[in-house]
Amino acid sequence: MARIAILGAGGWGTALAIAACGKGHQTLLWTPFEEEAAHILGFREHEKLLPGVPIPEEIGVTTELANTKGSAITIMAVPSRFMRETAVQLKEKVQEPGIVVSVSKGIEAGTYLRMSQVLTEALPGTKICVLSGPSHAEEVARGVPTSVVAASTDKRAAETVQEALMSRTLRIYTHEDVVGVELGGALKNIIALAAGICDGLGLGDNTKAALLTRGLTEIARLGVSLGAKENTFAGLAGIGDLVVTCTSMHSRNRRFGILVGEGTAPHEALAQVGTVEGYHAVKTAWELARRQGAEMPITEQCYHVLYEGCSAREAIGHLMGRPGRMERDSSWLG
Repeated sequence: MARIAILGAGGWGTALAIAACGKGHQTLLWTPFEEEAAHILGFREHEKLLPGVPIPEEIGVTTELANTKGSAITIMAVPSRFMRETAVQLKEKVQEPGIVVSVSKGIEAGTYLRMSQVLTEALPGTKICVLSGPSHAEEVARGVPTSVVAASTDKRAAETVQEALMSRTLRIYTHEDVVGVELGGALKNIIALAAGICDGLGLGDNTKAALLTRGLTEIARLGVSLGAKENTFAGLAGIGDLVVTCTSMHSRNRRFGILVGEGTAPHEALAQVGTVEGYHAVKTAWELARRQGAEMPITEQCYHVLYEGCSAREAIGHLMGRPGRMERDSSWLG
C-alpha cells in the first residue's frame, strides 16, 4: 500500500481521501484552514459538503504541507484559481511529492494554462497526471459506481494512479490525451452553468438537449484548436462529464445558473452557492476562444450575461437568432 496525500479538504478532496483509505493506503488530508481541520478531526464528517458520510479515523488531517513528505501520490484538489499558489508552497515544503494528480477543473486566468501546465511550471521534473470524468463527490464518497479517466503523457504514471485508486465502485480508465481530458472537464462547467440558466428560465427538454449537443461542439472545437484529440470529447471526460454536470443538482455550476436564470445577480448567486468554477471559466474560455479564433457562441452569451449585464432571455434570443447554416458547417474541425 502507498502513502497518498490529498491537498484540499473540500467535497472532492474528502471523497478521494475516503476512496484512497478504502484501498488500504496511508491517507493524509491537507487543508490550509485550522478550523476546518479541527472540525473534521472532531466530528469525522464534512457536514456541509458530504453530510452523513463518515470520514474514517484512519485518514490523517493536517494543516502543514511538510507533513505530506514521502507521499507516492499527491492529489491536488484545491480550486483551480489556487492551484499555482498551492503548488509553489508544495515545492517549498516537499521537494519530491511523488506523482502529482490534478483533479481541479479550470483554466488559469491571464496565462490560459491548463492545470497540468500550471503544475509543470511550479513543480518542474514532477510526473503529472489528470483525473477527470463524471464524478460527483457526493456519490463517490458514498460508493456509488463511478467511472473516470486518468490522463498523463507518462503512461506508467497514469497506470499507477489507476492501480492505486480503482475499486469495485470507482472504475478508472487511462488516457493519453491530457489536453482533451482537461479541457473537457474545465469547459463543461460553462455549459452546465448555461443549462442551469435555462432551467431557471423555465425552458424545456428540447432546449436542454440542444444546449448540451451544441455545447459539446464548441468545447471540442476549442479543444481541437489547442491540440486535443477529437474523439476524447465523445468519452467520459467529454460527453460523460457534460451530461452529469448539466443534469444534476449536485452541480454547483448548474445551481448557480438556475439562480441567475431566476433573476439573481451573478455576485449574489456566487455568495449563495460558493465555489463555482464555471463562473471563472466563462471569462478565461471566452478570451482564449477569441485568441484561437474558435467560435463559441454559448460561452460568448454566458460572458455577456455574467460580466456585462445582459439578461438571460436576451442571450437566448441572440443564440436562436443566429444566421442559418448546415450543422456540418460548425463541425469540431471547422
